[in-house]
Amino acid sequence: MTETSVMWCDKGALWAPMVDAGFVDDLRKHVALHIAPEADSIDKEDRYPVEIVKNLARQGYCTVTLPKAYGGMGLGYSHAVAVCEEVGAASAAVGVCLITIFQAQSMINSFGKPSLKERYLPEFAKGLLTSYALTESNHGSDIRQLDTKAVRTSRGWIISGEKHFITSGSAAEIFIILAQTDIGVSVFAVPRDMHGIKVYEGDNSATFGLRNGPHMNVIFNDVEIPEDHLIGEEGKGVRQAVTVLDHSRTLAAGISVGIARAAFEAALVFARDRVAFDQKVINFQGIQWYFAEMLSQIDGARLIVERAARSLDSHDQIARWSSEAKLVASTMATEVTSRAAQICGAYGIRINAPFGRYLRDAKAYEIAGGSSEILKNTITKFLLPVAGVETTRRRLS
Repeated sequence: MTETSVMWCDKGALWAPMVDAGFVDDLRKHVALHIAPEADSIDKEDRYPVEIVKNLARQGYCTVTLPKAYGGMGLGYSHAVAVCEEVGAASAAVGVCLITIFQAQSMINSFGKPSLKERYLPEFAKGLLTSYALTESNHGSDIRQLDTKAVRTSRGWIISGEKHFITSGSAAEIFIILAQTDIGVSVFAVPRDMHGIKVYEGDNSATFGLRNGPHMNVIFNDVEIPEDHLIGEEGKGVRQAVTVLDHSRTLAAGISVGIARAAFEAALVFARDRVAFDQKVINFQGIQWYFAEMLSQIDGARLIVERAARSLDSHDQIARWSSEAKLVASTMATEVTSRAAQICGAYGIRINAPFGRYLRDAKAYEIAGGSSEILKNTITKFLLPVAGVETTRRRLS
């Protein structure tokens, strides 16, 4: 074992586990063996790593918060964040696969009918792949009115419409979608193998970061689904979707911390081993200050993400803490990955170095899953009433 590999294995000194050490140690070993070696190829090929994700599921990492009755571990969200952080440190693209699985899982577990839960929740432990399909070409992030329609029939529902730019859509076996009914926006579970579904790659399907497969377009052509595949209450879909997004933002923040960690570690190994002007790069005080600042930023973000995870378990100001966590962690990750590349000089900007992937993934998470601007709006909505400020928007004259 080389000196460098010894350092890579000693993560406990840098990143003490936020949950029980045994869980994190096993997780880190799994990630190092099964995910890290594939990270660059997943990014370059822009592919959904089906077998890697299904293997994570078989180890229980896709169902850490799911009740044991449905095959899950029944643990708190701190464990889910730990999974996202460790996986994200190896491959943010694999982390995004987990996010779309957790989103679907949370929606069904929180709002689904008992028959729907019994049908699908046990399948997550076996590797069920899912996608959270909200976006439409005419509406983007505004999901209050949708072009996709759901019409009630004597046997269930008929779904018609098209979703665009759907993450994990290339491999999803079930889509969790929002559709307009007579009462309002509602949530449905739609299996991919239903008659009338077409998945195709649109003109603008690829992104420069978080590349877990092209973002697919999905057509629903009079797709008939059973009655119990309506998730939750008809017309309450927007509220349900926002609830799930609050959960996934905390997990996304964990991935951002993982990205920053990976960039920090790679830069630290380079600075320790690289000689410049007759001394190791790490011995320059300016470089040491860079690392001190980066470590402090990562540690601070990890703490707020952990606070957000605990708020999910305690149901305490979830929207506030999840938004703060993702805002802080994604901004921090972009800053740290950029600085890590700077420390490494020409090596930091080489195409075969990992820093380009880290920087692209970090920047993408300042937008994906809730942009920083949207997060600031959410935080302000919490803050202003506390300060006694009237929040009603003035009408335009």
